[in-house]
Amino acid sequence: MTARVELAGVRKAFNEDRSNAFWAVDGVDLSLPAGGVTVVAGPSGSGKTTLLTLIGCLARPTEGRVRLDGRDISGLPEPFRAALRRRTFGFVFQRFNLIRGLPVLENVMLPAYPLGTPRRPLQRRALELLERLGLEHRSEAHVESLSGGEAQRTAIARALINDPPVLIADEPTANLDSALSRAFLEIVAALRDEGRTLLLSSHDPLVREAAIVDRVIELRDGRVIADRARRAEPR
Repeated sequence: MTARVELAGVRKAFNEDRSNAFWAVDGVDLSLPAGGVTVVAGPSGSGKTTLLTLIGCLARPTEGRVRLDGRDISGLPEPFRAALRRRTFGFVFQRFNLIRGLPVLENVMLPAYPLGTPRRPLQRRALELLERLGLEHRSEAHVESLSGGEAQRTAIARALINDPPVLIADEPTANLDSALSRAFLEIVAALRDEGRTLLLSSHDPLVREAAIVDRVIELRDGRVIADRARRAEPR
């Protein structure tokens, strides 16, 4: 369960060739080894979310290259990118993006449907993830009835349903109090111990200063202004 991500000269423009064009990511070079916890920090509008979408194959760079385990994935056709996303990346979005009207269990299973996994083993895996996250008793509850912490844990279970080596979380504690934020970091620590690569964007000091964080990358105006190792790189 490993995945090494590299970015070389990556830039991402919005409103390209217009008078209001701007570079959300502007010349980023990064090497993210497999394993460990990396936090991308910076003020609102610094390019954190855009950088995560580029790494996770949710968007293409305007310039530069994104490589996964040495393979250039920047120009892959969308069907191949979609298959790569499902195998490699799990996403926890800032607003969780759960599907209202569906129960927790169905939300968790959704990303696995395109892979054709038979329903019974898929349901079993989803229930195992919910049990691990303390949510098995809410499996049939509709997501609109969940608390903030329950919604977050549902989103984490959904992100893990395909057993991805890389988990990407965008401002995962933005809507949580300190107690729930610490509970989230405990989950991150357990996932790190499994050998997964975790990439979090956050302006929350509680996240940036957490003992489990290996590296903090600071962005401003789409550029890396600091890159600090908190402890030795994971093997």
